[in-house]
Amino acid sequence: MLALDVRNISKNFPNFQLKNVSFQLEKGYIMGFIGANGAGKTTTIKSILNMTRLDSGEVHILGKNMIEHELHLKQEIGYAMGTVDFYTRSKVKTLTNVIKRFYAHWDEETYRNYLRKFKLDENKKIAEMSMGMRVKYNLALALSHGAKLLILDEPTSGLDPVARDELLDIFQGLVVGGEISILFSTHITSDLEKCADYITFIENGKIIRSCDKEAFKESYLILNGAVNQLDQVKDRLISYKTNSFGFTGLIHASDFDASYAMKATAPSLEEIMIYFAKKEEQYV
Repeated sequence: MLALDVRNISKNFPNFQLKNVSFQLEKGYIMGFIGANGAGKTTTIKSILNMTRLDSGEVHILGKNMIEHELHLKQEIGYAMGTVDFYTRSKVKTLTNVIKRFYAHWDEETYRNYLRKFKLDENKKIAEMSMGMRVKYNLALALSHGAKLLILDEPTSGLDPVARDELLDIFQGLVVGGEISILFSTHITSDLEKCADYITFIENGKIIRSCDKEAFKESYLILNGAVNQLDQVKDRLISYKTNSFGFTGLIHASDFDASYAMKATAPSLEEIMIYFAKKEEQYV
């Protein structure tokens, strides 16, 4: 059974369109959801959670239609985002006592374990917590009610590298049993290099590719060549940069010909995102 099945969802705004977005996440895996600012990541997540009314398409979670079974399914979803706006004058324990009443399967022991793991003091007011601590608190809430699907929107954005690494280990541990699945939207692609099984890449409201992480990376190549070689491949490049030594560009692996006599290397997720963003600048 699929943890998440997004089927041709579309949404029109005055200055933006979500266009027939489709992808699937199997149970027990982590999917990285990547794209530049304004590409449609948060709009897609809000659509999945039925926080935005769709023009067309459907979302199925754990085999059930989200709109038809919203109240039940939201018991099964843990949602956390990097930008957290709690009522700052409240103490942590006061907020938790309100929030936990909404969840039928709230697990107090699990919650206490995460408070200890994240070194959170429940007697502190939200205003006294750093952004990193607020993100950890939000995650502790999301992880404490037996959720089968975690939807995380920039969850590591306020954390230092050590805390991020700790959190990624937690995510990988959560999916080991095969019951929990994670959709993880982030700009920090190095996090996904470490923990993601699948990558879904959105650009200008359209899905460019959604597949296994290694297959995703292997479908592109970084080319390095001399300036006088650029015309040979220019029309096939997604985008490129030039300098005094020559050019560097991103190409679909299927468009690469070994006869080009250029250096071809595997790109990182970050490089793929950068060159796609540069395409917009070059061909506007």
